[in-house]
Amino acid sequence: MASDVIVVGSGVIGLTTAVLLAERGARVEVWTRETAAQTTSAVAGGLWWPYRIEPADAVAEWSLATLAVLTELARRPEETGIRLVDGAEAGTSVRELGAWARRVPGLRDAAPKETPRGWDRAVRARLPLADMPVFLGHLQRRLGAAGGTVTLRPVNSLADAGRAAPVVVNCSGLGAGHLAADPHVHPVQGQLVVVENPGVTEWFAAAADDRAADTLYVLPQPYGLVLGGTARAHVWDRTPSPAVAQALIARCARVHPGLTGSRVLAHRVGLRPARHRVRLEAGRLPGGALLVHNYGHGGAGVTVSWGCAREAVALALTEGA
Repeated sequence: MASDVIVVGSGVIGLTTAVLLAERGARVEVWTRETAAQTTSAVAGGLWWPYRIEPADAVAEWSLATLAVLTELARRPEETGIRLVDGAEAGTSVRELGAWARRVPGLRDAAPKETPRGWDRAVRARLPLADMPVFLGHLQRRLGAAGGTVTLRPVNSLADAGRAAPVVVNCSGLGAGHLAADPHVHPVQGQLVVVENPGVTEWFAAAADDRAADTLYVLPQPYGLVLGGTARAHVWDRTPSPAVAQALIARCARVHPGLTGSRVLAHRVGLRPARHRVRLEAGRLPGGALLVHNYGHGGAGVTVSWGCAREAVALALTEGA
């Protein structure tokens, strides 16, 4: 066999896992039906923040491990696409967020004068914000430098990958519904709009119920200001809705009135690969190859990527030894 490990999927979860495997000395090949630029990861807002993802205790550890890595990558923003940006999450407090929040350097309750208009409480933090196309390119270059490769090919079954390598890591996102015969995998549609930035320098998000179909966030990126959004479970449509776009712009303009009339640069829709809880575990394929699942991260893939990848790599190299 030419490869030690086949990683299925080229989103942020798949690429991060492949990078860590390759840098540990494994011969890694990523199999993917689409380029990284075509994945949901490429259209993600890119803010580090634990968002609609379970199980809570494991997510806290995965998220904090990832925060440390992204903070280091932010030392080279032009190369990695990661910047540290100040901002606020309105409608919550450090106590309400839970124990993980007290372990995030600098995250604090906002003073009354810092609390955004229309909310009675908020938290403030300086957090990693990823320019996703640049970040995915960085991961691909890092994988190549470690000897890993990416092959564009349809993956009809995980057993096919198991015949090409002794270890398979399933990072197929929504594709896991079919490949892993997992009925719990479903899309959560997210629509956003990119507009010309009128001068916004901080990120902003409003806390929302996990069942809310409409969300509110404003993310300053080098290519424009990202406005969001939606979280519509079990919706597969990737066609932007003009009415939804107008509504989300209006929500964001209540926070930043200067957005009214900003020129729209792009409409984007992504399908978050959701599950009731992340599936991160090892098993065996019928032919005997080790199979490690690493999927079901919903809209928090960037947030938990390095923590989940470390756990998946540990399973792949320990169980597969």
